[in-house]
Amino acid sequence: MNLAIFSHCTLDTISIGDSISEQIGGAACYGGFTARKLGFDVELFTKFGSDFPYEKYLSNNKISFANALSEKPTTRFRIQISESDREMFLENQCQSLEYASTNADCVIVSPLFDEISSDLFEKIKNNSGFLFLDPQGFLRRVNQDKKIYLEKTELNLTKVSAIKVGVDEINNIVGDSSIESMKTLNKMGVEYVLHTDKQNISLLVKDELYSLTLPNKKIFDTTGLGDIFCSTFCCTMIKEKDFLWAFCFAGGAVQAALDSKELGLNKIPQKGAIQTNGSYFYNTVKFKQI
Repeated sequence: MNLAIFSHCTLDTISIGDSISEQIGGAACYGGFTARKLGFDVELFTKFGSDFPYEKYLSNNKISFANALSEKPTTRFRIQISESDREMFLENQCQSLEYASTNADCVIVSPLFDEISSDLFEKIKNNSGFLFLDPQGFLRRVNQDKKIYLEKTELNLTKVSAIKVGVDEINNIVGDSSIESMKTLNKMGVEYVLHTDKQNISLLVKDELYSLTLPNKKIFDTTGLGDIFCSTFCCTMIKEKDFLWAFCFAGGAVQAALDSKELGLNKIPQKGAIQTNGSYFYNTVKFKQI
């Protein structure tokens, strides 16, 4: 089984308290390496510059990519983290992505900042089976200080199989973050609506709402957690054909990443940890009809 990801690789400067480190990042990397841990072949549709020092690292981990090298430097973010809150600043933007076909079993579209045009998004949707969308990059803008903020944006969600939205994201797509807003996304064509609110995660499927609360532990580096979540849900859904297992395993992957207390890609959990946490959450998930 294989997974394709449309998203930039990045170089992130992460500040946590007095600690500053540069890490490889982006949905392509976090999602790609997570999928590899779950036994999937991974194909990246991405761009990075000659300043990106991890090209061989991707290849050595059997993550494939073609035509990824750009004349423009790699997309860079500066990220300041304080517990579960973070501020992001765009320091460089690489070349936009172009369409290329894929025969992947599932596709993740996760723009970071303006690398996926609406036309490209439509082409991907029209040539994909199970398509998972993390819409954050479609909503992001920068102010005069290059600080990233979200702006209300209309999205065409037809042919999107699943979507992950945080509180701010769903506010800027639908208008608020209530259960009714999740139902609105469902009516817009999305079969599986995943909503994250810090430690609380939920999944809406038709008129059924499933919810989990991750254990209340001190949060360290939150960068990439959403990408780990999306990739785990996607891979488990394709392999098991069971949305509830996929939901619980996705939550389990995030919890395992947090438990590691590691920075950057080092937090990506092993398959065993994902399975252990996922099995636990499967027996504790809450359910109600709405």
